[in-house]
Amino acid sequence: MSDTATKRRHTAGLLDIRNIIGGLLFVYGVILTVMGIFGDPEYDKTGDVNANLWAGIALLVGGGAFILWARLRPIVVPEHQDADVDEGSP
Repeated sequence: MSDTATKRRHTAGLLDIRNIIGGLLFVYGVILTVMGIFGDPEYDKTGDVNANLWAGIALLVGGGAFILWARLRPIVVPEHQDADVDEGSP
């Protein structure tokens, strides 16, 4: 059996920065969306716009896009290979 047939793809997984950024955006989006729905919208300060709700929805979409991007195009981590270095050279 060849060596290439037994190799498995190794991806960055949870350590992919897109997952971390997407997760943070998603968590903040949930918090702002909940505050926009249940909190005081303070329309007089925001020009008759529920800023928390709309910012929360935008963060949910942005966080979801990052997570979806990381799932659809994962970063493949190269396998560790020993360098072919001549031990006699400086």
